[in-house]
Amino acid sequence: QVQLVESGGGLVQAGASLRLSCAASAPARIFSRLSMGWFRQAPGKEREFVGSINRSGDSTNYATYYADFVKGRFTISRDNAKNTVYLQMNSLKPEDTTVYYCAASIWVGVQRPDYWGQGTQVTVSS
Repeated sequence: QVQLVESGGGLVQAGASLRLSCAASAPARIFSRLSMGWFRQAPGKEREFVGSINRSGDSTNYATYYADFVKGRFTISRDNAKNTVYLQMNSLKPEDTTVYYCAASIWVGVQRPDYWGQGTQVTVSS
């Protein structure tokens, strides 16, 4: 069982930056093989994919993927030594306001995550 704990959310003004963190409770050898992703969900809406950092096959090489609405503004990275994945969010917009969730998958890609965090609220004021 892998537990994911997000942090770093908060209230910022439009144009500002935030960095979300997601710490995983897993042995390093397990975490390094997980594909990690970020999703977000506004009230009354479906959860939507933000981005992911996926392991490449059986190796520990990684590839990043982003939803079109965050390309060029958000960056996903990971620190396997800290069992943590990050979501750097720049040029935030009011429409980015929502709850952000971290997800992990034992497979390549996060199309069907095996684990979810509890979410962290991001609020961007205009």
